Amino acid sequence: MEMNELVKSLEELKQKLVDLQVMLRLEEKNKEIIVLHEEMNQSNFWQDQEKASKKSKRLNFLEQEQNDWKELYKKSKDLLEIAKMDELDQEVNLREDLEKQYQIINQAVNKLEFNTLLGEKNDKNNVIMSIHAGSGGTEAQDWVEMLLRMYLRYFENKNWQVVILEEVRGQEAGYKSVLLKVEGDFAYGYLKSEHGTHRLVRISPFDAEKMRHTSFALVEVIPELEESETLEIDPKDLRIDTFMSGGHGGQSVNTTYSAVRIVHLPTNISVSCQNERSQQQNKENALKILKSKLQKIKDDEEELEKQKLRGEYKSPEWGNQIRSYVLHPYHLVKDLRTEYETTDDVGVLNGDLDQFVEAYLRWIKKI
Repeated sequence: MEMNELVKSLEELKQKLVDLQVMLRLEEKNKEIIVLHEEMNQSNFWQDQEKASKKSKRLNFLEQEQNDWKELYKKSKDLLEIAKMDELDQEVNLREDLEKQYQIINQAVNKLEFNTLLGEKNDKNNVIMSIHAGSGGTEAQDWVEMLLRMYLRYFENKNWQVVILEEVRGQEAGYKSVLLKVEGDFAYGYLKSEHGTHRLVRISPFDAEKMRHTSFALVEVIPELEESETLEIDPKDLRIDTFMSGGHGGQSVNTTYSAVRIVHLPTNISVSCQNERSQQQNKENALKILKSKLQKIKDDEEELEKQKLRGEYKSPEWGNQIRSYVLHPYHLVKDLRTEYETTDDVGVLNGDLDQFVEAYLRWIKKI
């Protein structure tokens, strides 16, 4: 671009950063940083390791966001000053170098802008994710394993921590269901886009005639409740069963009744955990997940009432697919809500999901 166009673009970029300072609520977050520093300086801060770790991660995230904004604002300001001084300069190499730096800063600003889409309730929470095979036997169970692999790679790219709480393997291949706990900055904000039915179309590796098959899997994404959020459950409403663990765990697996299943009788919601060797730990995890599920139902009901009042309510149909993955006769992954699509099915199944996540977050901001 010409130097005058570059100057104009840099001025717009600088103004965008000023607007972002307000949208990101950086002044408000700076006060939170001060409070967190004061808490961390207390001698008893690390007595509760889990709580302290969460606050420490929150502080790191907030400080990184502040530093990113300050650095980008300074770079855009300095680059604008240089561009203005050389606006009448005809030296092509200088203009090209300035344009390259502008593109780098602009990409970083767009990435920072993404944080403004993560301001809804529970967006910062960790996630309880489950993947269930639909009808179709081995085909659907293999599809669950493919989705699990896709998400594990996505979590790895985000440097998030994941624990498999329970898995039910298929007889021939794949999984009938998998239950995961995902810990990371704004995990729910990112992963809520994945909640729904995922459809796969491909040539089946299990079909000797190499016929095309369609498989379905349901992905459930629930925000994990924070400790401050209390949801009381009457013990009389619970049925607690213990059974032998069938997952990983070493020598004691299948020799002790460490696995726990909790059924909430009024709703018939069932949660099982078996990843821990201790029955008590599995019970605590299962109860925490059950509370998160019940809170999600309550939140969904409240949102439904708001939609009705606003005249936006549409009758939901359980099982409606949100995304289609076509591997044959052509290559296409398409989100049916946002209309975002890509032909890079290999990249998507290897965990490249950010474009789908961003498209979804921008879509829900409009509705």
